Amino acid sequence: MAVAGAGQAGQGDGVDTAAGHTEAHGGPLGPRLNWLRAAVLGANDGVVSTAGLVMGVAGATTSQAALLTAGLAGLLAGSLSMAVGEYVSVSSQRDSERAALRQEQRELAEAPEAELDELTGLYEEKGLPPELAREVAEALTARDPLAAHADAELKIDPDELTSAWQAAGASFVSFTVGALFPLLAVLLLPASARAPGTAFTVLCVLLFTGLMSARLGGAPRGRAVVRNVLGGGLAMAVTYAVGTVLGAAGV
Repeated sequence: MAVAGAGQAGQGDGVDTAAGHTEAHGGPLGPRLNWLRAAVLGANDGVVSTAGLVMGVAGATTSQAALLTAGLAGLLAGSLSMAVGEYVSVSSQRDSERAALRQEQRELAEAPEAELDELTGLYEEKGLPPELAREVAEALTARDPLAAHADAELKIDPDELTSAWQAAGASFVSFTVGALFPLLAVLLLPASARAPGTAFTVLCVLLFTGLMSARLGGAPRGRAVVRNVLGGGLAMAVTYAVGTVLGAAGV
């Protein structure tokens, strides 16, 4: 369920700056937007999964002790699962990137001319005339050959490898923050208003996360919000119905 925070990029909105128009998925804003997007999706996971859990329990019992136990267990299990999953995913990605960089470093040391020809060819494939492609390749190679090949060939920035610990921490925090909304709602509201009040709180949060994910991903907002709200609402309705049936049956 984790979304590999650090390793997942999407399409960004255009951002106008004083220096001109800059695409949000490129340049210095790209990594920041990817982290924000991962945080929003992690919070969304926390809201939906915890809401489904506590609504199911609320359908079966009015015991606050049972609700607190189930909610906290779901919050901790979900946040830890997200953190571990993100750590493993980003660590694997980072290991692969480091291995690719080491291989590229060996090739540059063993066959620098062949690597320069390869870099020239890559820029020709991007549309540069052969003479200009050679000039660009030579200039970038003179400055930092590994960075030049990592960018053009591997699509990696050697100085911006994602931290697995940061990704895990961000996933843990974002899931926890999202999970707190349904948990606090179901615990603080009176029994008579518990189910509708929690559902209303969760749907409001899902509306917000849907808007944020659409904005950060450059997607149509209406569709993203409707999809988010309907999905969360369906999850709560199903678990609440199941909890009600099991509670009535004395299970």
